[in-house]
Amino acid sequence: MKSKYLEINEQGNNIRCKAYFNEKCEADSIVIYCTGFAGHKDNNAANKFSEKLLSKHGNVMVLVFDWPAHGDDVKKKLTLNDCNTYLDLVINEAKGALGAKTLYCYATSFGGYLVLKYIAEHENPFQKIALRCPAVNMYDVLTRTIMKNDEYDKIRKGKTVQVGFDRKIAVTKAFLDELESNDIRKLEYLDDADNILIFHGTADEVVPFEDSKVFADSNIISFIPFEKADHRFQNPLHMNLANKYAMDFFELD
Repeated sequence: MKSKYLEINEQGNNIRCKAYFNEKCEADSIVIYCTGFAGHKDNNAANKFSEKLLSKHGNVMVLVFDWPAHGDDVKKKLTLNDCNTYLDLVINEAKGALGAKTLYCYATSFGGYLVLKYIAEHENPFQKIALRCPAVNMYDVLTRTIMKNDEYDKIRKGKTVQVGFDRKIAVTKAFLDELESNDIRKLEYLDDADNILIFHGTADEVVPFEDSKVFADSNIISFIPFEKADHRFQNPLHMNLANKYAMDFFELD
């Protein structure tokens, strides 16, 4: 497996990406891997998935990128509009310069929320979408789980606060307001349901398992529970099985 960094410079944006691929093979298909809140393109889970996928399929590429204000991205503040623009430009790059005939998506947590929001607002460009622990209730996840101590109160008073896990993201009141007014649980995904798979750990400490299950059931989306799996699927057995489910669901040649 090979990897390389690339940048997408369009519409005044500079999107930092990392591509995984097999040498001397054309990528007929590209899997766009969308990381979670405070994630980045050098995500270890994306690397592991790419290793597994590329060991089985030669003519595919995995494309990971930094969301706005994440990783090495130059933007200082996070907005849903910028996230939408980034995903749109990455999709265009995959279909255009990178020559993909078919696109797939593997998204986790906040990335899952953004992908679901995107396909509700645009024509769905993906053949199949696999979601691990999608934050379908992202406003609640951010304000009730990810934020600590008095961070929520400070943001509500107009302050910008660094929020996150190992890495921190600048969060503003405007971003919280955007999340609150963009609750994807109020939308229907019945037309895309057959092409979406969700798997979620029953011991998820960040995104409540039941919220994800209710969302899947409401939209008749296939749902696989992972007993005792946490949010990050830190148990290698859980992660390996999740990657296998995603690969089987994609049905790559």
